[in-house]
Amino acid sequence: MSETSTVVVTTDPTTGRELARYDAMNDASIDHVLDEVAVAARAWGRTPLTERRAALDSVADRLLAERESVAALITAEMGKPLREARAEVDKSVTTARWYARHADSLLTPTPVDVGPDATAWVTHEPIGPVLAVMPWNFPLWQVMRFALPAILAGNGILLKHSPDVTGSALGFEALLERAGLPRHVFRILVVSERDVARVTDAVVADDRVAGVTLTGSNRAGASVGAAAGRAAKPSVLELGGSDAFVVLADADAERAAEVAVRARFTNAGQSCVCAKRFVVAAEVAEHFTEAFVARVRALRVGDPTDDHTDLGPLARPDLRDVLQRQVDASVAAGAELLVGGHPIDGPGNFYAPTVLAATSPGMAVFDEETFGPVAAVAVARDDAHAAELAAATTFGLGLSVWSGSRERALDLAREVTTGAVFVNAMVASDPRLPFGGTRRSGHGRELAAPGLHAFMNQRTFWAVP
Repeated sequence: MSETSTVVVTTDPTTGRELARYDAMNDASIDHVLDEVAVAARAWGRTPLTERRAALDSVADRLLAERESVAALITAEMGKPLREARAEVDKSVTTARWYARHADSLLTPTPVDVGPDATAWVTHEPIGPVLAVMPWNFPLWQVMRFALPAILAGNGILLKHSPDVTGSALGFEALLERAGLPRHVFRILVVSERDVARVTDAVVADDRVAGVTLTGSNRAGASVGAAAGRAAKPSVLELGGSDAFVVLADADAERAAEVAVRARFTNAGQSCVCAKRFVVAAEVAEHFTEAFVARVRALRVGDPTDDHTDLGPLARPDLRDVLQRQVDASVAAGAELLVGGHPIDGPGNFYAPTVLAATSPGMAVFDEETFGPVAAVAVARDDAHAAELAAATTFGLGLSVWSGSRERALDLAREVTTGAVFVNAMVASDPRLPFGGTRRSGHGRELAAPGLHAFMNQRTFWAVP
């Protein structure tokens, strides 16, 4: 790696003011961190499961004790409403408790009957340091949903977080140490935006690193996935999404519209798993759309530290610019603007909650991932057409289907390839269930048993008396 060092600047997206400056690591510093994590991971991997399990409970305790300060830092750096930032902490605590509670059943060796002449069993063993490349939209939860099972597995963690949330990343590192996690098991790589691709590629290739996980854009996923492939290392990629929220003719349109607002506008729509495309049966399209738009108009946009605020700003100005380009292009292609469709004047990166009707394949808001508060509504002639519209995407993360009949909903879901299906509920992640996508939404799974075992060696033992 060539030598480089620069400064990472974080900015408050609510005001546009600078928050802090951090020295980016040069290559010598990164190499030193790699050495420290490799040594710490070897020791941590030999630590009894009882101690690793206790570490998760300790992390949960520390997160609860520091809930308000952690949430405030998240809100300051990426702009989400403070109550949503608190929810990130709470979900991380729930996940830590779940893995601690189920550690024995998840990691106890599994006996396999191979007949009377031998004994066989399968173990799950740590593989060593894993690089995690994480985005800014859920600064804590994105990290913890990987880090908590990785800690239980006995692996070391190298976190290359988004430069936008550098303060949060360093704060989490310190919090885990205060929780009693051994030093250097969890380390941060502070890397400037211009050096992310080069440094990531080099770290993935490094023999001290055993695997890599990334949550982010398709472009970043393609780069990291290729690097992992060249190095013959396991990878989990959680990439973009353009989830469909399908409302069939026999659905409760009022209830669907109520949930649709949360499904789209949580975190100001800055989530891969947010519903993006609302495919509605012609019979209930008018009812759903009127109820949906009325609720969108009622959303309160403003100061994210105010508990009455529904939507904060977008994390960066360039994200707002991309969103405006997608809206303008779609309206030019024939979409009907029902509400919003513009930035909000004043300081910060605020964008008005937006609903576009009469959308269809070929429009930017239908074909691309819209990472902000923009909803695209399309009308389906019948169930077959609804399935066709829902499947008209290169992504495959989640699918929400609303119907008075579970079987009818599942019949449609079987026609659409996704990593998850939710019937009469919005798509969400849960520590008890594997989470991940298909197609351009990535590969591999996080959470539950698959998320724990993704970066463990499944080792077969065969013993003859």
